[in-house]
Amino acid sequence: MNIVDKILRLKEEKDALIVAHLYQRPEIQEIADIVGDSYFLSKKAMESPKKTIVFCGVKFMAESAKILSPNKKVLIPVNDSTCPMADMAVMYKLDELKSKHPNAKVVTYINSNLDVKAVSDVAVTSSSAEKIINNIEEEEIIFLPDRNLGSYLQEKLPKKKFILYDGFCPTHERIEKEEMEAVIAENPSYPVLVHPECSKNVRDLATFIGSTSELIGYSAESNAEGFIVVTEEGVLYEMQLKSPNKKFITMKTPVICPNMKKITLENLYSCLKNEEYEVHIDYEMREKASRALENMHLLSK
Repeated sequence: MNIVDKILRLKEEKDALIVAHLYQRPEIQEIADIVGDSYFLSKKAMESPKKTIVFCGVKFMAESAKILSPNKKVLIPVNDSTCPMADMAVMYKLDELKSKHPNAKVVTYINSNLDVKAVSDVAVTSSSAEKIINNIEEEEIIFLPDRNLGSYLQEKLPKKKFILYDGFCPTHERIEKEEMEAVIAENPSYPVLVHPECSKNVRDLATFIGSTSELIGYSAESNAEGFIVVTEEGVLYEMQLKSPNKKFITMKTPVICPNMKKITLENLYSCLKNEEYEVHIDYEMREKASRALENMHLLSK
């Protein structure tokens, strides 16, 4: 029996749901029950009747799933698959910003750790952030941890005053304007799809800016024959699945998040077999963080 069959057998035996982020390895996305953006996966895990959730992503994503599903067992196949951007947001720096701007609302990107969510007024995804912030009455917004997404939102919402935390996604930050311009020059007719976690000079070259799922949706719905994809290359699996006859061009320097690629089929098998690396979160912290997620639903209406 090969490892894929072993995983599928164990999944049934343990009544488990396997969810995988769109940046995961193709073989992980292929074996998963549900593939998508981080918060979408947490919601689907909550809605599932399965009592065990195996989250193939980075640590904050598994934490979000546990916030929404406190009575379920949430496992992560690799225990050190953290998000560098989420780890940049530290409490003492946030406290300093809050003391300097006492009237500001703290708006936290879903790509953040539990302790930061717990002291936030509202959490947002890259696709919901604009609508949610527009619905906040206060003018001042402390936005963290991603300064690039924050600056993009500032452009969209000029009436708000953004105080940006100085964090970023190292994978998207590495993308350079000059390399993009060279790729665009070689493929001038292809739409340029860019994630808002990229820096402004990269975003300025975009045909379309959107979340991971929005970029995939755009490529599937567009009549274009090909696209220049400016985000983590894990999205190519889903893009090619939805549009097998279209061409997808990436940067010459690979845009790959090493932490998102840590999980292998062997890790997934071991996780299921031994039920290892269960995610545990403090009850009080969970209660506080869940309020930020509840406000996300309320303000996105």
